[in-house]
Amino acid sequence: MKKILAIHTGGTISMSQDDSGEVVQNEKNPIANQDNLLGRNIKIVNEELFNLPSPHITPKVMLKIVKRIKEAEDEGYYGVVVTHGTDTLEETAYFLDLTLKNDMPVVVTGAMRSSNEIGSDGLYNLLNAAATAASEDAKGKGVLVVMNDEIHTARYVTKTHTTNVATFRTPTFGPIGIISKHHPSFFQELIQSEVVDINNVVDGVYLIKGFAGMDGTLFEALDNETTKGLVIEGLGAGNLPPATLPAIQKLLKRHIPIILVSRCINGVAQDIYAYHGGGIELQDMGLTICHGLNGQKARIKLIVGLSAGKSGQELARFMGNAIS
Repeated sequence: MKKILAIHTGGTISMSQDDSGEVVQNEKNPIANQDNLLGRNIKIVNEELFNLPSPHITPKVMLKIVKRIKEAEDEGYYGVVVTHGTDTLEETAYFLDLTLKNDMPVVVTGAMRSSNEIGSDGLYNLLNAAATAASEDAKGKGVLVVMNDEIHTARYVTKTHTTNVATFRTPTFGPIGIISKHHPSFFQELIQSEVVDINNVVDGVYLIKGFAGMDGTLFEALDNETTKGLVIEGLGAGNLPPATLPAIQKLLKRHIPIILVSRCINGVAQDIYAYHGGGIELQDMGLTICHGLNGQKARIKLIVGLSAGKSGQELARFMGNAIS
């Protein structure tokens, strides 16, 4: 019998509506009592590590989840499922992907409807995630996200709708597998990513979104010794209004690493345009273009890279590598 550890961290999947119709945390997770997957040879062992809404999750909490997963491997578990609130699920999943070796399947899941709602998806997603974590084919594919009968990579999946159960999508690339009657099937494979071992996480890494008419005000607010890194969601393929450049240059003079991604939901940031504020100039200034990641994922990657002691060209290669 394959033993799968289900690490519960909170979120809608563990919540219920109260008498006023508001969704609140339960003292006891209502789905943390599953121990057998539909009569199959899979044993689910439940552990309530946290009971946190996903906006309460921090990189320090993510690191604690990493440490528990490493212990689970030493304890002989075949795979691990992490249940999580959906608002920051993609960030935790990618943090795990960057810091865990692919020695055993790790699957992150959640729910868009609380446990007492009609059509609640929590238990269904948990069972699908456990079936995926028990699959031989899930090994070596990095951390996976299973929601709504689809299997996504932690690297590229993102939440695209505030309430729809089909909210988790992988723009540009699509899911790598599907699930039918709790049986996972894979049709694609992700290129191996670089895994970094860290014991702590740095603070002071920020994310700013570009917009029309933007000036240097927000960047000037980060011009201090506590700022360790910055990710900018640029316009289009990775461009910024010219009025932002003097303030950005001051940050670069402080040797603060600045990573450039696109604010677009599809496509990747590229150094295409040579006009003032275009991607070519930004790259020449010293910004690192991160290919394929959205802003929140790039920030997680920058935190991991800085926490591992990477700097200069080593950090730039880590952040700019399109396959990780």
